[in-house]
Amino acid sequence: MSGSPGVDEIDAALAVHGLALRGGFNFSGEDAAPPGMLDDPARCVLLVGNAGAAHWPHFHQWRSRQRQDIENPLDTWCREVIGAVGTRFGARAVSPSDKPYLPFQQWAIRAEGLKPSPVGILMHPQYGLWHAYRGALLFDVVLELAEASAPVHLCDDCPDKPCLKACPVRAHSAAGFDYQGCLAHVRSSAGGDCMTGGCLDRNACPHGADYRYPADMQAFHMRAFART
Repeated sequence: MSGSPGVDEIDAALAVHGLALRGGFNFSGEDAAPPGMLDDPARCVLLVGNAGAAHWPHFHQWRSRQRQDIENPLDTWCREVIGAVGTRFGARAVSPSDKPYLPFQQWAIRAEGLKPSPVGILMHPQYGLWHAYRGALLFDVVLELAEASAPVHLCDDCPDKPCLKACPVRAHSAAGFDYQGCLAHVRSSAGGDCMTGGCLDRNACPHGADYRYPADMQAFHMRAFART
């Protein structure tokens, strides 16, 4: 992502924690923009997230200093880090778990020009399915940003769709995601491989292998899913 020196500075501040800017755009007059730092609608949004597991060691270091029963530790860490960066650069920090929910998926599609994969995660031409959006920064001013490109959607050139064939309960299909079926399987004795190694469908995707989350990170997310 390119833009003004200020955007580069924000990206550098996030990189210290293994996070990165994941694109952004200026709201138009037709957008239902949420408030920025003031009560007026924000003028610009910058998405923040991870590509691969660059943030994982930083999160672990922070986690070692917290009480063990802290609820939603990764969300808490992301709020702390992104919030501090927002305060430094005059932006309101928001999270995907904030209520009322903000349209993070739609923002990400617009910011990076991506499309959903068959398993629902946005397919990135470099990172594959191994990335996430952890928050956003809302600014009261317009920023100079590059237009989102139109990357090749790797799923379009993948006729075999292995991501729809690995799950033993066929949780992902053309009909969508069988949330309850997946949850029941993960919680059962038969779901051990999913709990320790992550979603089998996601891992079956051949793209972005260099950014694949390590097993302990995947297990962390699966334990969180199983608690829902």
